[in-house]
Formats: sequence, structure tokens, C-alpha cells
Amino acid sequence: MSKRAEIEIIKAGLQTTVQDLGRVGSRHLGIAQSGALDRPSFQLANYLVGNAAHAAGVEIVVGPVQIRFHSKCWFALTGADFDARLNGERVAPAWRVLASAGDLLSLSGTRYESRCYLALSGGIDVPEVLGACATDLPARFGGYQGRALRAGDFLSLGNGRQFDKSMGVLQRTWTPEIRAIAGPEYTQFSEASRSSFWRQAWKVSHQSNRMGFRLQGHALQRVITSELLSHAVLPGVVQVPPNGQPIVLLADAQTTGGYPRIATVIEADLWKVAQTPIGTSFCFEQCSLATALDAQEKWRKEFARFDWLQHAK
Repeated sequence: MSKRAEIEIIKAGLQTTVQDLGRVGSRHLGIAQSGALDRPSFQLANYLVGNAAHAAGVEIVVGPVQIRFHSKCWFALTGADFDARLNGERVAPAWRVLASAGDLLSLSGTRYESRCYLALSGGIDVPEVLGACATDLPARFGGYQGRALRAGDFLSLGNGRQFDKSMGVLQRTWTPEIRAIAGPEYTQFSEASRSSFWRQAWKVSHQSNRMGFRLQGHALQRVITSELLSHAVLPGVVQVPPNGQPIVLLADAQTTGGYPRIATVIEADLWKVAQTPIGTSFCFEQCSLATALDAQEKWRKEFARFDWLQHAK
């Protein structure tokens, strides 16, 4: 990819990383998926600036973040509203905006939800590692030097499209109901714990990260106490360690585990887990596999209506 422009990180915030849609086909090697935790928001940002869905962008978790543009560039912000300002002027979420050389983009902090995605026309030009540009923080590879961004970093951009005007779309709204299907070890928990899992509100612990969200609530009790053999796990799997407090695995999670799997968050709702702010609660809503597949197909069709953005001028 030829280099067209650069952006400079003035303030990096906390755990601001270069991401794409993650790695496919490497889990058998012990390689995590990585990539944007809220995949629909990430894809929408790319579509707004004419990129392919998988083009590398930036995931922002905690502000303040400041980015200096060193040449003219179209950009879009999706996901959480971080009260973004371009040279002090408000930038609305899910809008395509033109920045000029010298402009300063500032993101102070989230007003709702928890993750913001920045896409830039042409995408961020970083090397692919194992087929993706995503940052794998635990393994320290991919993205920009395998780490979170720091003040003073310069990111090169690819050759992007030019547009005639700004434009925007409506984003989905986060709600605290997250659908899940019963997991392989669901029946190994007491009847009271199974009921509690679906009925209570689970609070996201401050010990959460991109590997998994640790939840706080009434502890779940497993009635079968025999040890489990290690088994494959994926983003969305809900594990229950010995303390009875569930963990929802996310994109940077390990590929195998030995904790019982009480449930799995359906793919159509996994973005809602990722956008739940630390200290906020949500509830699991039980659904069937058929419902999970229908929900994913429904969302695929809904999201297809944004395809035209890649070609709009």
C-alpha cells in the first residue's frame, strides 16, 4: 500500500490501538482473533470513508485522545460518542468529515457506551501479520509495533477516496439485554444458579479487558465438581471460574480453556457486550440456536443497506 498521508498521535488515551476485523484460520495454532470488539461499528466507519470493511482503523477506549492531521483526509467516528471536536467544532458520530493539514481532532471521553472507532480514508498502513493488521496486545504483535499507541506515534495512511460532501447515518442504540444460548456445561450448574444466570443483572468489573469481561453478581454454583479437559473457546463464550463470577470472552481471549461454559453470547449481540461501560450492568436473555442464526441473518441484511456508502460521493 503506497503512503499518502500521516496522522500524529498527540494524546493517546488508554489502550488506543490499531485494529481491523481480526485474524481468521489461526486458532488451531493458539493465535487469538484480536480485532475490533464492536465489529459492526468498525465496519460502518470504514464504509463511511469508502474503505473495505477490513481496512485498519483505530479503536479508542478511554480519552482524552488528540490526533493531528498532516494532510487533507476524510474520516469518520462510530460507536461511542466521545464528544469529538475538530479544531473545537463538534463532530457528530457516524458522519464523514473532511480534515485539512494541521487540523486537530480531540476526543474527550465517552458520553455513552465505551468504544469509539476512527476510520480514515485509505486505511492505516501497517504490515499484515498472519493475515491481519489487528493488534494482539497479549502476544505483542500486529497493529502498530504490537502495542497500544503512544504520544508521538505517526501512522501512515493508504491512498483513499475523495468525496464531494459530508454525510452521515444513524447508528444502533445499546440496550442492556444480551441474548445467549446455553453452553455445553449448562446442566452442570444447580437449578437455582441456572435461573439466577438469566434473571439477575450482571455488573462489568473493573478487571475487564479485551481478553474478557469479568462480571459481578450472585455467585453461580456448579454441582458437578469433576475437572474438565481443556477445550476450544471462542469470543462470546461465557466461562465460570471457581469463584462463580462469569467471564465473557472477547477478541483477545485465549483459544482453549478449562472452565465450564454456561452460555455463549450470540454473534449479533456480542457488540453490546463490548460497548457496555465498566461498572454498568446488563442481563442475559436466553434464546435458541435458531433464534441466534435468524438474528445474525437479520443483522446481515440490515447492515447490507450501508453498502452504498462505499460508492457514494
